[in-house]
Amino acid sequence: MIINGIIVFLLYLALVIFATGTAGILRFPDFYSRLHAAGKCDTMAAILALSSIALYHLSENPDLGGVLVALKILLILVFVFISSPTATHAISQAALIIGVEPWGREKK
Repeated sequence: MIINGIIVFLLYLALVIFATGTAGILRFPDFYSRLHAAGKCDTMAAILALSSIALYHLSENPDLGGVLVALKILLILVFVFISSPTATHAISQAALIIGVEPWGREKK
């Protein structure tokens, strides 16, 4: 019962963070700030969602099969944790190289 509550809470928090990232993509003024919102929120929400999935498998199948599935999901979580910020950084560097200008306030 408590584990199910934790799983639901983690999934709800992931949903809220995904929605926040979506709002950031729609509301921020330039490419770099939109990329920042997308990169941070997507990474955190994916970590929370994958954590809840791993916890679900551990609670439903406490035998060796459930543990192995949870470990595989945690390895995917580590991969997402490393690759998503790296990809965001590479995309922003490529945009800077091709000349995408950062947003700035117009001088009067």
